[in-house]
Amino acid sequence: MIDLHTHSLFSDGELIPSELVSRAVAAGYRALAITDHGDESNVDFILPRLVKVCPKLAAAYRMPVLPGIELTHVPPGDIAALARQARAMGAAVVVVHGETIVEPVPPGTNAAALQADIDILAHPGLLTEEEAAAAAARRIFLEITTRGGHSYTNGHVLKLARAAGAPLLLNTDSHAPGDLMPRDRVMKIARGAGMSGDEIAGMWKNSEALVKRASA
Repeated sequence: MIDLHTHSLFSDGELIPSELVSRAVAAGYRALAITDHGDESNVDFILPRLVKVCPKLAAAYRMPVLPGIELTHVPPGDIAALARQARAMGAAVVVVHGETIVEPVPPGTNAAALQADIDILAHPGLLTEEEAAAAAARRIFLEITTRGGHSYTNGHVLKLARAAGAPLLLNTDSHAPGDLMPRDRVMKIARGAGMSGDEIAGMWKNSEALVKRASA
């Protein structure tokens, strides 16, 4: 399992980074990104700590552990600048919290995120055809998620991504120990969204490619 969207207690997760990684390893993970929720108020708190600890955990557990951020409920006009700031501070993976059916994310977030220097648009449940086309053009990954609520629209995201040729990957958006999932469980969720075997295989290749790019 490769999971590039998780949270520690630096935002609203339950675990310190070391326990999050330890539990991920026990669950059979091969790579992990810690992407705590951030906005202009706290990126300078989160990222220096993750940039410091993630390489040490990667060395200890002999797997990639990437420092990241999930820009969350940020006004759309501020997303691009904050993404640039996060990169400058060492974020290896930049995620934007997409427009979803279960939270009042500001309208226009998906479109603004897809014009910024980001890697993943997370659980973009209100995705449009135009936004899927933008993700395809800019090779920004659209997320299929295992997280309850956000996962209700996995099939919609898959349908639009498939039509546009936009790249997909699957993450857990873990906040608690029980959110981490073994690969076989994740495979069932992907199939439940309507993904074919070839699409699932391609999705794992996308995750591997992003880990390689982010680790460079």
